[in-house]
Amino acid sequence: MTTKKRICTVIIVLVIVCTVCVGGFFVWKKTGKGGSKSSQKVYVQKVSSLNTASDFKLSNRSFLGVVEAQESVDVKYDSSKTVAEILVKNGDSVKKGDKLLTYDVEAINLQLEQAKLEVERLQNEIASNKSQIAELEKEKKNADQDAAVSYTTQILSLQSDNAKNEYDIKAKNVEIKKLEASTKNAYVTASIDGTVKNVKTVDKLQQDGGDVIMQITEEGDYRIKGRFNEQNSKDIMQGVSVIVKSRLDDSTWKGEITSVDTSPQKNSGDDIYSFGSSDEMSQSSNYAFYVKPESFDGLMLGQHVLIEIDNGQDTSINKTGIWLYSDFICKDGKKNYVWAKNEDGKIEKRYVEIGQKDEENGDCEIKSGLEKGDYIAYPDKSIEEGMTATTNEADVSVPPNDLGTNDNSDADTEGGDEDIAFDGSNEDGMAIDEDMLASMTDEEIEEYFNKLYGEEENAENADGENADAADADAAFAE
Repeated sequence: MTTKKRICTVIIVLVIVCTVCVGGFFVWKKTGKGGSKSSQKVYVQKVSSLNTASDFKLSNRSFLGVVEAQESVDVKYDSSKTVAEILVKNGDSVKKGDKLLTYDVEAINLQLEQAKLEVERLQNEIASNKSQIAELEKEKKNADQDAAVSYTTQILSLQSDNAKNEYDIKAKNVEIKKLEASTKNAYVTASIDGTVKNVKTVDKLQQDGGDVIMQITEEGDYRIKGRFNEQNSKDIMQGVSVIVKSRLDDSTWKGEITSVDTSPQKNSGDDIYSFGSSDEMSQSSNYAFYVKPESFDGLMLGQHVLIEIDNGQDTSINKTGIWLYSDFICKDGKKNYVWAKNEDGKIEKRYVEIGQKDEENGDCEIKSGLEKGDYIAYPDKSIEEGMTATTNEADVSVPPNDLGTNDNSDADTEGGDEDIAFDGSNEDGMAIDEDMLASMTDEEIEEYFNKLYGEEENAENADGENADAADADAAFAE
């Protein structure tokens, strides 16, 4: 092929390529891909719903708690005994083993003597009955048949009395042992270290009808009582490390679950797991657990807190304000921006200032540029300024990308030839891959069309090649 023919062939190929590109561009415009930006709808979400700052949000590993006094122990007295003296008063501090009250030992000794005398009386009665039984047995042998029946009845009655008396003796012996032990321990001692509260007199106890004469509240600092539900009980075990968070400020404390109460707690209102149903089978029981913090500095009695299971999370970052996943942040040179909805309901670049970053969780602080009431879109390469924002996913013409597909490159790739898409088919009737062409550079597009419409090397014989050259010469001459 001569140089002239080659030039003609190249010119023809370029004309074809330009024709297809221009035609594809107008088709793209007509189908809406390149239509009015305002007609394109982009899905947006409220910043407050995307905010990853803690702001005391409960998760499945967060539990409500309240600071309360340490454990209280009820001190009961033996109502069968007489209290001689109460040795403590309200507010007294006691140690484990300290005497709290004493019983009247003389009264106990009197009861002991009476019990022993009762045992002696029963033993004498048994001996007397045995003597009578022996005498009746002798007389029965010499009596006639009718009299023998009477003797038998008397003997059986005496034997029954003896059986009852023997049982009573056993019971009295148990009572005697208790009384003898009481004379040796004629007092009640404290079971824990603590402070004495709610001391009652014997007269007050008789009026109230109870047997709790005082209480001892465990010494030391407060403890934290938390509440968990049967549906999240798997996280609550004795010895588990927790993080206690204040609801007043940013303070946190580390602690440990010291005990778990498996007795169901009374609900103070509607059960959040009952969904408004009064059917007890649809409700969920609540239980209590107790936490001992490493320090009580800054805690107050009655203060409400949050308790979180300590999984090694970094508590040094206190997330307040607005935090977003970094996938929402785009780069424009050295500036950061998000796709935000403006006052006119259109998409715009909203430049934001980035603060702290949490590399582990993949989110960052938005120091300025956004409010919690603003709406933003997840980045997509097809989003442009001026598009219409919508909160209805069914209306969107630019669907939100899946997480992880965001392109946060430094270059602003909005617009340009690489965004142009084509729609059409080649001369063989095969559809042109629109998405593939949209991602190509100019050089790649030219090469693509050269393969479709250019020379087909080694596909034609010499006669065909000469015919093509003749046609090219004629076209050039024209």
